[in-house]
Amino acid sequence: MAKNNIKNDAITSRDEDFAKWYTDVCRKAELMDYSSVKGFIIYRPYGYALWEMIQAYMDKRFKETGHQNVYMPMLIPESLLQKEADHVEGFAPECAVVTKGGLDNLEENLVIRPTSETLFCEHYAKIVNSYRDLPKLYNQWCSVVRWEKTTRPFLRGSEFLWQEGHTIHASEEEAKEETMRMLGIYEETARELLAIPMVTGKKTEREKFAGAQETYTIEALMHDGKALQSGTSHYFGNGFAKAFDMKFLDKDNKLKHVYQTSWGVSTRLLGAIIMVHGDDNGLVLPPRVAPTQLRIIPIQQNKEGILDKANEICDTLKQAGIRADIDTSDKTPGWKFSEAEMRGIPLRLEVGPRDLQNGQCVVAKRVNGEKITLPLDENLTTSILKILDDIQQEMYEKALAFRNDHITDVTTFEDFKEVLNSKGGYVKMPWCGDEECEVKIKDETAATSRCIDTTKEADGVCPICGKKAKHIVYFARAY
Repeated sequence: MAKNNIKNDAITSRDEDFAKWYTDVCRKAELMDYSSVKGFIIYRPYGYALWEMIQAYMDKRFKETGHQNVYMPMLIPESLLQKEADHVEGFAPECAVVTKGGLDNLEENLVIRPTSETLFCEHYAKIVNSYRDLPKLYNQWCSVVRWEKTTRPFLRGSEFLWQEGHTIHASEEEAKEETMRMLGIYEETARELLAIPMVTGKKTEREKFAGAQETYTIEALMHDGKALQSGTSHYFGNGFAKAFDMKFLDKDNKLKHVYQTSWGVSTRLLGAIIMVHGDDNGLVLPPRVAPTQLRIIPIQQNKEGILDKANEICDTLKQAGIRADIDTSDKTPGWKFSEAEMRGIPLRLEVGPRDLQNGQCVVAKRVNGEKITLPLDENLTTSILKILDDIQQEMYEKALAFRNDHITDVTTFEDFKEVLNSKGGYVKMPWCGDEECEVKIKDETAATSRCIDTTKEADGVCPICGKKAKHIVYFARAY
């Protein structure tokens, strides 16, 4: 049968124009739409359902590790935001400010939260008095506003959805353990749910979060060879604690400042799913994160017994926990195939008169188009579950192979430029630790340091200045 791409013909090829391909998929797979305010997008039901899948998985992991959900106000008094100087300096250019309430000018400007550190600090300072009150392990799901000049759906918006965790602890050791624990949950979520392998490590001083002592990151590699910062976990030490007077009476009867962390991932993860797994026909969703894991396409659905059988199969699969639905629209089978393909639904199950006669159905894998004939018997559910697991693993291994093939070690700046321009991906290089060399790399190549490899000792010299290397660093062009 000829492949029907009625809907998909309008998608720009990835290799022709990756940026246009990306926005085509976002729109035509009905993940989002543009609002009348630049940078503020509408999350359509399918796009929001994807975010809900991520949210549910992570929320469960957060609660398993003792965290509680809270909600902080959207507005921050300007004076409160200015209490932590480094933090303010980092966010000031991106802040949206409310100056009027109704018809009246406000006595003090209110900032729409770009992040909520200061709100949590103010609250913690009020409610924590003793070591018995610690730790406080809070998280909130919300949106934030950062007035971006250049925007792209899910990747960089003036408003985006995210979670932000904020915790305080009695000791530096406990806070650092929390920082790394949450980084691990992020890496696990990407691997197990999204089928995306991450590069993890520590941000350089230049790239770390405003106000943090240490920032750790998970970095994904897109199909076009660019990196995407996909989640960060920060150790603050007690800098915010001193600025906001967050003290507690310890067991030794002495007043001490708390140690603090924060960590967050956002709807950027939707962008990562699209750009890591998608193809020229649209989305390709890993089964564990797909809102619909299997779509049943009844062939000649007006023939007697076809819809009844489709509904029977759907009910049986749902009872086994498979997210299945049926396309009973009056569109042609070819259009329905194309629609399921565009939406990245991992499995398509076709059942028609001849299938019923033969006691079988055909399932098609979105990831590679492979078709498998399965008997319509009591083993169908088991077979479908096995295929879904295989797809999840296959997608992870494909993404892992691509990432590993795009990590290149270099020892000269000439090789650095050559790899970046000809192959892309991550370029690993010894680095002296001086920001001057980091800036030169960015100025001459548009690549930035993504993270320090914390698993390896530096060897050799920095190719930029010739000084002894202190770190091995992943560099890449990035979103």
